[in-house]
Amino acid sequence: MADFETLLQRQFLGNSLLSWGLALLALLVTFMILPILRRYISALRKRRPAEETHTVLDVVSLLAQNTTSLFLWTVVVWSADLLLTLPPSFDKTIGYVITVVLWMQVGIWIGTVATYFIDRSRRTSRDPGHMASLTIVHFVARVAIWSLVLLVALDNLGVNITALVTGLGIGGVAVALAVQTVLGDLLASISIAFDKPFAVGDALTIGQDSGTVEQIGVSSTRLRSVNGEQIIIPNSDVIKSRVRNFGRMFERRVLFTLGIAYETPRDKLQRIPGIIEAVIRSQEKTRFERSHFTAFGTSALTFESVYFVLDPDYMLYANIQQAINFRLHEEFEKLGVEFAVPTQHLVLSGQSIVAPPQNPPK
Repeated sequence: MADFETLLQRQFLGNSLLSWGLALLALLVTFMILPILRRYISALRKRRPAEETHTVLDVVSLLAQNTTSLFLWTVVVWSADLLLTLPPSFDKTIGYVITVVLWMQVGIWIGTVATYFIDRSRRTSRDPGHMASLTIVHFVARVAIWSLVLLVALDNLGVNITALVTGLGIGGVAVALAVQTVLGDLLASISIAFDKPFAVGDALTIGQDSGTVEQIGVSSTRLRSVNGEQIIIPNSDVIKSRVRNFGRMFERRVLFTLGIAYETPRDKLQRIPGIIEAVIRSQEKTRFERSHFTAFGTSALTFESVYFVLDPDYMLYANIQQAINFRLHEEFEKLGVEFAVPTQHLVLSGQSIVAPPQNPPK
């Protein structure tokens, strides 16, 4: 036993065989036991039913899968540095490398967890606007995570980050002034992501532009117009504009007018609102509101009617309005009511008009 202890204390390259053995054990644990544990966790996930959610197991499995080989080697080197006596210059270099790799791996882990929860929210959400918002949130989260990791890593390396942050603040003001349009679009995209005034697939009118939302990006929103071209609008302009979102209509209000000839007898005029009401109520998915004789027009007696289509679909509205027009034409023809056409009556009195001679005297 004494001989074995003496053997373990024998020096080799400045370290005992016991220290070298412990360093080798750390290597075996890192590259043999940890991969086995990773495969075991993955097997547990595969045996679980697809519809069952286990957040802790999922997160642990993703963290294991996103642990880089470089980090594992760094763990081995760090263990060896603790167990073995190494030259001071080598020890200092290893300290820098370990710090950089460690914080890189921490950034990957935090980003993996953030991505997991955002992707899970995407899978459970059926709202296209919510999915677009999550894309923007994911981008902002990644920028924030890696910025924080970089600052902490520099602080651990001995860099005075107070002066750095101050310098970055002064430089940031200058950069912000130079790229204020870009930053304005970015902040506007964050506002759209959280406020969700519209979603992909919604029909919008933004200022003078109209179209269906195809993409909500970090700097711009893209519409597809009815003519087929793509309209790209900066997000800062979207925030400043009045946006009319037809995609969130629950029903469509329809106002239409009819011009009736002035020669129509009063008793027939009094029957017209009732006829319009009956025709509108005969259509499915409509709600009648009113019909009135509203004005004496220049060349017609004006009747104004309002009803609602109980579905926002434009094609349904067009078909219903067409059916109403056909029925009204039929009913007015039966009643003997004529639609007005623009006419003008010229009344001359007091003098007769004499045509000028063909060839006036010279």
